[in-house]
Amino acid sequence: VLAFSACDTVKQVAGSAYNVTQCKYDFNNVSKLSISGMDVTRGISIASLPQIMQILCGSSSSIPLNMTVNLDVTNPNQSAAVLSGLSYILSIDGVDFTSGNVNKSLNVPAGGSQTLPVEMGFDLKTLLSGDSAGAATNIVKNLIGIGNSKSEVTLKIKPVVNVAGFSVPSPVYI
Repeated sequence: VLAFSACDTVKQVAGSAYNVTQCKYDFNNVSKLSISGMDVTRGISIASLPQIMQILCGSSSSIPLNMTVNLDVTNPNQSAAVLSGLSYILSIDGVDFTSGNVNKSLNVPAGGSQTLPVEMGFDLKTLLSGDSAGAATNIVKNLIGIGNSKSEVTLKIKPVVNVAGFSVPSPVYI
């Protein structure tokens, strides 16, 4: 009985892990975008421009940028895909900006779609120096609606599935 039960668990784990890696992950939008606590989700107004410039050009030791990247997860499989979390790496114009983990469960039914919010943040002050300065400046301009050149944004994710109470990450980033 234990052998059959173990085989069923292995099949279930393999199926769930396979389903998660076969899902399509698409960018939906960015929400809850803030720079140093100032909401800039809808861009900036002329009235808020002086405050943004003060934040970006001021003498503060850090400039926290926080946002939620919403991903649409589509499951093309014949059975559910269940994530128990994921690891991510956000790169902009070839520069790794931030990485982290999301510990949220998501159950995407067979043939269905769900939105997965990935909350992330990083310190712009650190990124505005050194090799990443050009990419950081460009993305800030684009995020607040005053940029004139596109940024190449890459989000690599490594889904995690729960197996008998243990978190098992995908072997590769998607």
